[in-house]
Amino acid sequence: MSTHHIGANPGDFAKVVLMPGDPKRARWIAETFLKNPRLVNSVRGALAYTGASPAGLPVSVMASGMGIPSIGIYSHELYAEYGVEAIIRIGTMGSYQEKVKLRDIVIAEGASTDSSYLSEHLLCGNYSATADFSLLVKSAKAAIDLGLPYHVGNILSSDVFYDADPENWKKWKRLGILGVEMEAYGLYANAALLGKKALAICTITDSFVGEGSLSIEERQAGVKDMVRLALLTADEYTASTKK
Repeated sequence: MSTHHIGANPGDFAKVVLMPGDPKRARWIAETFLKNPRLVNSVRGALAYTGASPAGLPVSVMASGMGIPSIGIYSHELYAEYGVEAIIRIGTMGSYQEKVKLRDIVIAEGASTDSSYLSEHLLCGNYSATADFSLLVKSAKAAIDLGLPYHVGNILSSDVFYDADPENWKKWKRLGILGVEMEAYGLYANAALLGKKALAICTITDSFVGEGSLSIEERQAGVKDMVRLALLTADEYTASTKK
């Protein structure tokens, strides 16, 4: 079986999929963290692998591409056609708040957006896209167990990387938005539409409030912590479904 954008076979994906944006990062995660990873998709360069977590539980990792439309396509097909139950986005983001420091982890309780992903096509209103609570709680507990600095709250999923108004972010900061990325809202919306589970975990690699950006080496270290956290969250979910 294949879909319009995924060439995998039935059963190729685990119940839980970790979803970074970058295909090279998906490959790095599979080769660095998974036991016996096997490539299950390479269509359009959206690399996907399935293997076992360090604890020996099945897990997949697949690139989402960049932006809400891209993760919207891949998450929909994974949920609707491949029996995936939970997707955990793992990515990087920019901080809007002084308390949210470089290298910190953000677990997105909700995702606000400047996108019309749902409003133009489904709703005559604004949908508040939120994470699955059980995944969120598991992730927060795992962050505590790992001793990682983390924040739980609302983030912005933006359609715009280069904003024509360089001060626009301050309006979101005023509302308590922790930071900005480009995918979580689409993932959360699809999970709600299809009765599935979703969570976004992001590493702060850039700051709008004066801290600058991490170097390439520092980003890699921060991403490793995020992946460890996501894998523990995935393991907790997979183990709970076997009880």
